[in-house]
Amino acid sequence: MEYKVHKLKVNMNEDQQMLEQFLNNLHGEVVSIIPNVKPIFRPMGATAKVDFLLIIEKLVN
Repeated sequence: MEYKVHKLKVNMNEDQQMLEQFLNNLHGEVVSIIPNVKPIFRPMGATAKVDFLLIIEKLVN
């Protein structure tokens, strides 16, 4: 079995269509999607933001 890891930079508020198109264009099977979550501290409190996604694809032979 071979796997390929894709790194996709996203803005979660605006890139839903781009993510959908990317996933539909993959030739293999999506095994996992791992978000990179970055904490953000603001005067009104702490929150988090997703910088990029790691998408693990299982390649079809």
